[in-house]
Amino acid sequence: MPLVAHNDLPTFGVLRERGEVVLSLDRARAQDIRELHIGFLNMMPDAALTATERQFIRLVGSSNPIAQFYVYPFSIPELKRGAEAEDHIRKYYFEFEQLAASGLDALIITGANVINPSLDQEAFWDPLIDIVHWASSNVASIFCSCLATHALVKHFHGLNRQHREQKLWGVYEHTLTQRRHPLLRDVNTRFFAPHSRYNDVSRAQFESAGLHVLAESAAVGVHLAVSPDQFRVVYFQGHPEYSAISLMKECKREVNRYITGERARPPRVPENYFTPEGEKIASAYINEVIRAVANRVPAPEFPETELAKYADNTWGDTGKAIVNNWLGLVYQLTNLNRHEQFMPGVNPDDPLGLKADT
Repeated sequence: MPLVAHNDLPTFGVLRERGEVVLSLDRARAQDIRELHIGFLNMMPDAALTATERQFIRLVGSSNPIAQFYVYPFSIPELKRGAEAEDHIRKYYFEFEQLAASGLDALIITGANVINPSLDQEAFWDPLIDIVHWASSNVASIFCSCLATHALVKHFHGLNRQHREQKLWGVYEHTLTQRRHPLLRDVNTRFFAPHSRYNDVSRAQFESAGLHVLAESAAVGVHLAVSPDQFRVVYFQGHPEYSAISLMKECKREVNRYITGERARPPRVPENYFTPEGEKIASAYINEVIRAVANRVPAPEFPETELAKYADNTWGDTGKAIVNNWLGLVYQLTNLNRHEQFMPGVNPDDPLGLKADT
């Protein structure tokens, strides 16, 4: 179903060029189709700001509900930005106060870079929690990615993530732990998904807080969980939004950080991501970089064009299916008039009616 290009955000043009259905505002207004208004809190660092924007907006636009999707990107002023990112946000993003006043149907929250040992010490913490407080009683559901998951389970349930000695980085096999949940309709019972994180909230922690784990990996733990009411907050520790080259781009950034001395050790090649041929190329390149840094000579260029041939997307259909189901449930649970009472006739403790069906 179509996205609506309701402002001049360049992502709309990029997605249209890549074959996505993106309506002009005039064309959208001429159609008698219901609208869904999705807030998109993008806290990603400058290097990944617009790529993350495209990934999530593309996921929303791939959904099947008969609706026109208005996606409203916004960020948090307390996050330090460079001039280019600040200009992008100033031109194309919205103010949270403006969105809160006009109303939203759902909210997506991305991850962010952290510099402090505890999330509640980060500059984004207080404004993030203010937004979450508003969303808790004003949108049908909050969709969290990676660090946003860690922040919200800390705030709502007092769960502290555990730091890993080595970064969890790659593509891993997962299985469903529940098969009848509405978010999992038409999702394969076994599937792959990417992860990229230094921290983890375990299944035992999720379940101790009454949260429901829906998908996990024997190798890397919980991928997907939901709030006690089964829907109001959706928690991902992995990254269903990633494109085929997202981990490759991240690998390039990490290698460059090693070259410039921002990180002391070279990165590993993301696990289970490249084909065997691509993994050989990536490993050989990193070894060349290690030698160049040791000898204090210029490092070779990252073989991005070559490696892109060996980066397969083995998770996209699963991510699209889950987001499609999420938006379908948002569609069902929101009013035609968003300014009327929120979710009338719906039990706030069981919005999907699962308790009555068990």
